[in-house]
Amino acid sequence: MLSLLPRQPIHASVIALFAAFAALVVSAPTVAQQPATTIAPGEYVSEGGAGHLTLKPGKAGALNFAISSTGDNGHACSLEGELRNGRAKLEGVDDKKPCIVTMKMTPGGIDVKGGPDDACLIHCGARATFEMVYFQPAAACTASAVAATRKAFKQRYDGKQFAEARALLEPMLKTCDRSLFWLEKGRVRNDLAVTLHKLGDTATCRAVLQPLAEDAKMTDAGVRENYPPSDADMYLPIVRATRTNLKLCS
Repeated sequence: MLSLLPRQPIHASVIALFAAFAALVVSAPTVAQQPATTIAPGEYVSEGGAGHLTLKPGKAGALNFAISSTGDNGHACSLEGELRNGRAKLEGVDDKKPCIVTMKMTPGGIDVKGGPDDACLIHCGARATFEMVYFQPAAACTASAVAATRKAFKQRYDGKQFAEARALLEPMLKTCDRSLFWLEKGRVRNDLAVTLHKLGDTATCRAVLQPLAEDAKMTDAGVRENYPPSDADMYLPIVRATRTNLKLCS
């Protein structure tokens, strides 16, 4: 005759084992989902492409950084140094007041601050600042990638390979909208628009130029009244090209 083992002890041990396993499964994601707090080497950009931050490995765990940013009327910031524990000490407005740059990782990117007070103004023009949040752009939107795409586009366009030229520029404009500088974005829009005109796609051409249409309605004098002098000088060729391309695609 077969001898059956009691069922209750086996059942209880299974429950205990399952409970222990469930506890592990529930607790594991808590560690995996912790937000990144460490500032890592790489290329970063601010919203609208006004600022660029480069971080490279330095000595003894430090990071070497370089920041360049552009403000109104051609004013700019340029500074570099060694970041250690999120802090860097640079030349200030005077010997008693050095410029202290701090970087903190946030959900939106690296938040860069300078101080105390006006100590860091020595590194910037009057209408520029480096105090921004810098995020890592998509691989296709780094400065080198954008330059390579623009070069490849021109080669295709000059070779009258308009469909291939469009296929290069159109995705970049969408993917890099957040990180492209406003002047560069205006040039890209016009290059894409004239390519679309060559392909006979006038509706998409007008849509691509729509963000520039209001400024295109202004006279040159109107543009100069609404923008700082240096910005107007750089923007006017874009506005004039927009006027021409809107007519081509009307």
